Amino acid sequence: MKNIITFLLVFFTATTVWAEKVIVSGTVVDSNKEPLIGVNVTVKDAPGLGTITDIDGRYRIEIDAYSTLLFSYIGFDTYKVLIKENMKVVNVQMKESSNNVIDEVVITGTGAQKKISVTGAITTVGVKELQTAPGGNLSNALAGNVPGIMAMQTSGQPGQNTSEFWIRGISTFGANTSALVLVDGFERDLNDVNIEDIESFSVLKDASATAIYGSRGANGVVLITTKHGGAGKINIDAKVETSYNTRTITPEFADGITYANMMNEARITRNQEPIYSPGELEILRRGLDPDLYPNVDWMGMLLRDGAMQYRANLNLNGGGSTARYFVSVSYLQENGMYNTDESLRKDYNTNTNAGTWNYRLNTDIDITNTTLLKVGVSGSLRKWNEPGLSGDIWKSLMYQNPISIPVMYSNGYVPAYGTGEQTNPWVLATQTGYKEHWENTVQTNITLEQKLDFITKGLRFVGRFGFDTWNKTNIDRIKWPKQWKAQRQRDEYGNLVFTQVTDEQLMTQSSSSEGNRKEVFEAELHYDRAFNEHHIGGLAKFNYDTQVATVNIGDDIKNGIARRHMGLAGRFSYNWKFRYFADFNFGYNGSENFADGHRFGFFPAFSVAWNVAEEPWIKKIAPWCNMFKLRYSWGKVGNDNLNIGGTQYRFPYLYTIGDGGSYQWGDYSYDRNYVGLKYTDVASVGATWEVATKHDVGVDLSLFNDKFTATVDYFHEQRDGIWMERKYLPAIIGLSGITPRANVGSVLSEGFDGNFAYRQKIGKVDITVRGNITYSKNTVLEKDEENNVYPYQMEEGYRVDQAKGLIALGLFKDYDDIRNSPKQEFGTVQPGDIK
Repeated sequence: MKNIITFLLVFFTATTVWAEKVIVSGTVVDSNKEPLIGVNVTVKDAPGLGTITDIDGRYRIEIDAYSTLLFSYIGFDTYKVLIKENMKVVNVQMKESSNNVIDEVVITGTGAQKKISVTGAITTVGVKELQTAPGGNLSNALAGNVPGIMAMQTSGQPGQNTSEFWIRGISTFGANTSALVLVDGFERDLNDVNIEDIESFSVLKDASATAIYGSRGANGVVLITTKHGGAGKINIDAKVETSYNTRTITPEFADGITYANMMNEARITRNQEPIYSPGELEILRRGLDPDLYPNVDWMGMLLRDGAMQYRANLNLNGGGSTARYFVSVSYLQENGMYNTDESLRKDYNTNTNAGTWNYRLNTDIDITNTTLLKVGVSGSLRKWNEPGLSGDIWKSLMYQNPISIPVMYSNGYVPAYGTGEQTNPWVLATQTGYKEHWENTVQTNITLEQKLDFITKGLRFVGRFGFDTWNKTNIDRIKWPKQWKAQRQRDEYGNLVFTQVTDEQLMTQSSSSEGNRKEVFEAELHYDRAFNEHHIGGLAKFNYDTQVATVNIGDDIKNGIARRHMGLAGRFSYNWKFRYFADFNFGYNGSENFADGHRFGFFPAFSVAWNVAEEPWIKKIAPWCNMFKLRYSWGKVGNDNLNIGGTQYRFPYLYTIGDGGSYQWGDYSYDRNYVGLKYTDVASVGATWEVATKHDVGVDLSLFNDKFTATVDYFHEQRDGIWMERKYLPAIIGLSGITPRANVGSVLSEGFDGNFAYRQKIGKVDITVRGNITYSKNTVLEKDEENNVYPYQMEEGYRVDQAKGLIALGLFKDYDDIRNSPKQEFGTVQPGDIK
């Protein structure tokens, strides 16, 4: 009986303990309801039991009922909550501490890190700063907001008005200069991302931060993490914006009478007869004969002052303790600034309008307490149109003067001064048909995260698989009317005398398309653990990707072969008391573009840092110094993108043979011709990686409880082995016009970048002053080019793609000035001409 009672008591106790276990999950946010990454979630009086919030601010922990959860985060007041049996979801909003110390979380290539432990040159940008992007284009928001990034917008046309950007400038004249953009770990187009979907945005600039990406990180890396759902009730956010866009600068041209007078003056100063008589000038001034003496403001005729833009965004997020979701959809409508022919509006629109749909679905599923599955689907659908011959509109607009031709002749004839860029701008913009373009992107990805604490604490596995498709279709419907040019005089009956410039072309239709698909697989093993005052971390990574063209590949067999990369990467990091830091990274990458023996490249990097503010003697004499970190990094990164003049080269280690034409042999009297073959392209069996060696010295500051923060970096990069044409080879070697290519170019790039921010709170008013600066200069060290007599005719010693021209010394004062000056090679010059 005693044994039975003991058994029942033990069973009752075990059952009670089991029943009191509670699985608690939730989201931790700040006062702005933004997720906090890396918040420590611990159990009071239970050392070693706890977790941290992930990149979305989520946490999950199993504890005993009626325990107290502690939420702690540097810069915020500790939050306590008593967990009862029925509490499954606990969402926490933490309050910023009055004694705020910088401990910002930075997203790096190896995961989330506290800024204090970062040893490389990494910049994190607030999402709200990027949401000011004009037109909703993310690339247009980078310049001025992100230190180290230079951006240039080369077109204002809707649908084509994205910026090209470079991290720390251009450092090569060979391969692609664009940065690698990763969205949730997958390579994507920056402008396919809706700004409202972004959770975090980081820029990796030096070798220690990008070596983990091996051959793809030579030009820097942009890391974007999109939003994920949080446990709790559904949240719905909707946003509608409208704006009016206008041109920053519109060239101003002289009117017709001013232009005619200046033309006459130019001829008179050269002892030539004026073009217009006083009577003709009066006709022009009064507008009495617009057919022969037009006065057209082509800018005002063709362009509107501005155009409207509309943008709408809707997102939903929520979920339970085991599954969460984030759904978003957005639409952007950009209208063009061309005037249109109202008579054609019912048939088709010749303006440059563009519309873009973006969508995203992120789902997180807790398969077990230690297994997280992330599934993402995103994409965009873009459509834009433009006039049929839009490429010549601006050339024609700049070419035409106000008195050359009218917009239309009074008898209905269509005027033209000539063809091409001499054509009537109004005709090019409204009477040449229209082009339609569609671009469709579908991106899918699956990520599995598995904690391996049962093997050893701090160990976890991350696996990723992505499948993307991209397609673009163009339909061109081109036409133009018959065009005429009137002679300067009328006939004896007062009628205009015309000369036909072009025949009419009825509308013709043509189409083209292109597309590709891409597959990515990555497997990572992470290890992060602290042993008292020692913090160590490690990463081992395998990656494989393949991309193949799927549409319009032609008859070149190389176009149907996938582009493949495969590589291994690793990282080891150590810090002691968050005072001394050391990191080592490497990438070992292979590319199918090179021959055996040159196919794989090893790219190492290391970085060290010293947080002087953590020294005891600094804490005594400068307690207001929260962080004063000195950094240095060195490393090599590679690039396998062989690009010359916009042409991508595949398998350069192979040669090609083609028709060599006919030749004669022996006695010419027989007139016998023999057909032969010849090399049409020579093999470059030694083609290999373009390698960049990078140095970076940086300082991170945080003073007066995070009121003042600053970062300054000096960088030095030398890019060697740039793939280029051998221009210095003499013709005597017998290549018959074939230009070999090799890794012989070199460019030096150096400069500095930095940013600062000052934050002050006065009552309930928050004041922030911030700024950044980027300076970068490159120099061509080596380039295989033909020798020239004058150094300025060489590219070596100058900047990459540096524009060169003559220097104007002023205007010639008189004929004596002309006689005493060097000979001008631009015809006869007169006083007043440019010297």
